[in-house]
Amino acid sequence: MKRVPKAVFFIVAILILLLTYTSIFGVYGQNGDNKITYIKGAGDIRWGIDIRGGVEASFVPADGVDATEEQLTSVEETIKLRLLSNNVTDYELYSDPANDRIIVRFPWRSDETDFDPQTAIEELAATAELTFRPGMEYESQSLDADGNVVYNTPTGETADEVILDGSDIVSAQAGYITNEQTGQPEYVVNLEFTEKGTEKFAEATSEMVGDTISVWMDDVMISYPTVNEAITDGQCTISGSFTAAEATELANQINAGALPFALDIASFGTISPTLGESSLNAMMIAGVIAFILVALFMLVMFRLPGFVAIIALMGQVALSFAAISGYFPGLSSFTMTLPGIAGMILSIGMGVDANIITATRIKEELWVGKTLDGAIQKGTENSFWAIFDGNITVIIVAVILMAVFGPSNILSMIFGASTTGSIYSFGYTLLVGVIGNFIMGMTATRLMTKSLSRFKFLRKKWLFGGARG
Repeated sequence: MKRVPKAVFFIVAILILLLTYTSIFGVYGQNGDNKITYIKGAGDIRWGIDIRGGVEASFVPADGVDATEEQLTSVEETIKLRLLSNNVTDYELYSDPANDRIIVRFPWRSDETDFDPQTAIEELAATAELTFRPGMEYESQSLDADGNVVYNTPTGETADEVILDGSDIVSAQAGYITNEQTGQPEYVVNLEFTEKGTEKFAEATSEMVGDTISVWMDDVMISYPTVNEAITDGQCTISGSFTAAEATELANQINAGALPFALDIASFGTISPTLGESSLNAMMIAGVIAFILVALFMLVMFRLPGFVAIIALMGQVALSFAAISGYFPGLSSFTMTLPGIAGMILSIGMGVDANIITATRIKEELWVGKTLDGAIQKGTENSFWAIFDGNITVIIVAVILMAVFGPSNILSMIFGASTTGSIYSFGYTLLVGVIGNFIMGMTATRLMTKSLSRFKFLRKKWLFGGARG
């Protein structure tokens, strides 16, 4: 058996415990009144309508506009993009051309405390027309809720000319920079222009060195930087005293595009969770109890391999939470629904099964007279393909479910958005859970088991499932 250093157990176990803690509780900081999220935890998960409830709203064209079916379809697609940009996959969205209406249902945000449906749907109805204009002439100014000055409605030369608009932008992404004067983080929106937009902006900034280019969202000036030099690389940064949430919201609105016309809210209301108000707490308690019972079973039946399995299962659960909450920088957060929880439970069950198979194989080898090292080596080898085959088939099914029943696909027109979102949620949590099983149940378990077998006081066959003596 290839020897694994004793320290490996402690390294792997500590890493798993750190992942478990941070994936559940997150890592946060404070900058004045603003909460800074360094690592997202379970509290940042956006729960689906069936678990936490949500919002239902009906939109109609503003100012009596008689919208065509094509325009309503465009509005529907834009709202869909805005939902998806906020990582909302559990939604229902319909257009009603006969009555010029768009109906949408979606869950509350993870940080929602006021549960005001009108506030929750305002970002969906925003026209979100981004423009770059020369100068910073404005008609009036006001104060926002935080007491900051807001400049409204462009006038004069600023109103007459548009340098760039939303069609010249490829993508927008929220980020932050360090303010050179204060040393504090400043949240910004980074823009990437199209080839045509790059040419336009390069020409404008070349001619306007030392002058101001104002940035407007609809009729509100959000930034007014001074041009220091020509910008020719097709990238630009918008700053404007944003909070992290405001920068993210602005980036999402830009990416989603502008609506073809303004929308009025015809009606709105709240949706009660299907499972009842206390369902989430009940599920959490049930999950903790179930994990404790499984842990006790593994300890009694398999002793030391059972102890290792408990640590590995903690890691698998942590990875599932991390993949849902947006823990990893390159992986977006995810709307968790009841089918999603079912997928997570199923994958954890497969993780338990993987550890049981490995521990049983080791136990069998010990009872036929193998040495401890030989039993561990042979047991892990014999269990590998049985676990691998089972997990691969589940991964294939999960990928198919996600591909076929994803947020935007042809089956949405057949089965509807609600069914689509539910099945996609199931496939997603099942997939990440099984991948977590590969990492924890197959790799980490084997490393920790082989590492523990190097300690002299633990080299007793009974501790690994063999006979006493």
